[in-house]
Amino acid sequence: MKRHLFLILTIAFFSQTYAQNLLKFEWKFKTGDAPEWAGEKIDDSGWSVMQAGDVWEKQGIIDYDGFAWYRQKVFVPLSLKNKAKENGGITLYLGKIDDADYTYWNGEIIGKTGELPPHYTGAYDTQRIYEIPFDKIKWDTENTLAVRVYDAGGGGGIYGEKIGCYVKGFEELITITPVFERNDRLFLNQGEIKIPIQIISQFKNRLSGTLTMKVISDFGENIVSRKTDVLLQSRKIQQPVLNLGNMDPGFYSVYVFFESQTDNKKIRFNIGVRPEEIVSPRDPPADFENYWQRARKELAAVDPQFRILRQDSLCSPTRDVFIVEMRSLGNILIRGWYIRPVKPGKYPAILHVQGYSSFMIPEWMYPGNDMVAFGLNIRGHFFSQDDINPGFPGYLLHFLNDKELYIYRGAYMDCIRAVDFLFSREEVDKSRIAVEGGSQGGALSFATAALDNERIAACVPQVPFLSDFKDYFKVATWPASEFQEYMKQHPWVPAEKVFETLSYIDIKNLASWIKAPVLMAVGLMDDVCPPHINFAAYNQLKVPKEYIAYPESGHGLPAEFNTVKYEWIKKQFAMTPTE
Repeated sequence: MKRHLFLILTIAFFSQTYAQNLLKFEWKFKTGDAPEWAGEKIDDSGWSVMQAGDVWEKQGIIDYDGFAWYRQKVFVPLSLKNKAKENGGITLYLGKIDDADYTYWNGEIIGKTGELPPHYTGAYDTQRIYEIPFDKIKWDTENTLAVRVYDAGGGGGIYGEKIGCYVKGFEELITITPVFERNDRLFLNQGEIKIPIQIISQFKNRLSGTLTMKVISDFGENIVSRKTDVLLQSRKIQQPVLNLGNMDPGFYSVYVFFESQTDNKKIRFNIGVRPEEIVSPRDPPADFENYWQRARKELAAVDPQFRILRQDSLCSPTRDVFIVEMRSLGNILIRGWYIRPVKPGKYPAILHVQGYSSFMIPEWMYPGNDMVAFGLNIRGHFFSQDDINPGFPGYLLHFLNDKELYIYRGAYMDCIRAVDFLFSREEVDKSRIAVEGGSQGGALSFATAALDNERIAACVPQVPFLSDFKDYFKVATWPASEFQEYMKQHPWVPAEKVFETLSYIDIKNLASWIKAPVLMAVGLMDDVCPPHINFAAYNQLKVPKEYIAYPESGHGLPAEFNTVKYEWIKKQFAMTPTE
């Protein structure tokens, strides 16, 4: 009995030792930027207090975009020194950071994700995991942790789960890695699906445990469960195979758990099975075509009153930058950014359309000198809020009970008005106009190419929103929660009436009208606009089309896709190196 009690206490101590979080819940926080704030001797006693785990807009820092710093003192007890030396140091988990960060330990940089201005690259959807080497740790005293953050727009700061600092232990020394034939983790052929699961232990001693594997459909159904005992030798590969059998077309989450007597580790990854066979039939209302024909006629009756305002401070020797003002459906004033090469000539054009609640700025538009770029801010976004501003949340629900006044009827027409503007410009090659955008911008790209299919020559939607609503509310938490709240507050509005309004703007119902080639990009880990709804629209296309799936990306795609999409557009336009 005493031996059994001793074993329990030993296991409990072992787990607590590895699991001890060295970070405090609260951080010192200051907006602005100064390189010396990374240092150990800075007096931050007068800084405000911030909690990592949620963006700063939710903690009183309203409408702030730009640089900010988080700091805290981290005490590392001497009792952890032997384990840290044995296991290779300490691991820092900072959740996700909106948008880019440089992270410092005792004044030295230990990691960065994204890039800060002037070469800004966002990485708001990327988990931050940084290693702190053993020889950089000060024992039994305070170490200085500083995080320099740049937020380009929307929410900002450190957010998400698992924010802590730990001596390397079970989480870091047990590696679980799925093995795939295709890097995108897609299975495109019929037949049994088998996934080898590679497990490696860096512990010096053997480790026994149980491996549990579960597969969940994107509709939350438990598809497969497997459990097996494993014995891990130090630094030797174990590779059990997860046999899923024959699976229906769709997307699935795979959870792998390894549990020993002392601790556990779990991973999740997503896979896709024959995505081009996903069936989600069109469900347009009977007057669907007439609805959009009337919208186009109403737009044509509005005098656009195009006005361009040169922005001298943003112009360069090779590019001119303007703010464009124009009138859209309902005589609503909207604006956008227009960038054209200084050198006279005829140029292809890209229409950039923005994500939900975000904004378009010149820094996020095409950077070259061989194409014209127009960055639109649709009604209710950024500097297009003069005449209509439902706010966020609320935008999605604005006049949801009236299909004629619903916000996205006007927003889609704003995109058509933007094409009108491009057609009004002498420097634009009107046979080569592309539209591209992500999330809401992905939906706007689909809609623009469908509703203006004679003038759009290439379409690049990324993680598109506003698709396949009945399934969407089953596979995603947001924005279903906004619509559910709307239903509670408007019990007299039947659910079918809501879905009828949404069916008019559902890109699944518009996709078959597109005549231009399409390149779509999706993130397999996207919980905001899951790939199921992306392919509901994509599979209705009747044009040359292709897609790229990024297996580890969520709603934010890798920066490399910017290069991919621009190269693809240039290929569609048969652009030569001299253009």
